[in-house]
Amino acid sequence: MNIPNIITVARTLLVPIVFWLVIAGHDIAAFTLFVIAGISDALDGYLARRLDLRTELGAHLDPLADKLLIVSIFIALGMRGDVPSWLVITVVARDILILIGIMLASMLGKPVTIAPLQISKMTTVAQISLAALVLANAAFSLGLASGLIVVVWGTAVLTVASLIAYLRIWISHMSGE
Repeated sequence: MNIPNIITVARTLLVPIVFWLVIAGHDIAAFTLFVIAGISDALDGYLARRLDLRTELGAHLDPLADKLLIVSIFIALGMRGDVPSWLVITVVARDILILIGIMLASMLGKPVTIAPLQISKMTTVAQISLAALVLANAAFSLGLASGLIVVVWGTAVLTVASLIAYLRIWISHMSGE
């Protein structure tokens, strides 16, 4: 296992800790570890590319670690009432539906490899930014609550748009186009 993969595994191990910290109301610690997890995501990708250490394991672990972190943080923030339940459902449902599509295609003998789309990358940035802003607002009493509504809606729009983009790719793939 190389250094980028070790960083990815470490990020994955932070997920339950960050989840617990959010639920327990340890906002400064939750924000700090969430930021560290975000930095580690950028760092492992940078090192893998820069040092030519890309591996198939890393190609699977990295997006899994990202999804685990995002889904868990949204669930935790939703449980606390810091983000609307409908947004938590939207974020989680998107990832579940994409996973179901990949598994269904494989079961039907048409395995699909889905590369990250630009809209998907924008969605991830929006989701991470919203979570970081909500955590920072709670940790440091920034008074951002009313301003976060724009970020909430922007995140929702991007999340749905990326699901639609993946759905179009899946339909095209399954129909043989």
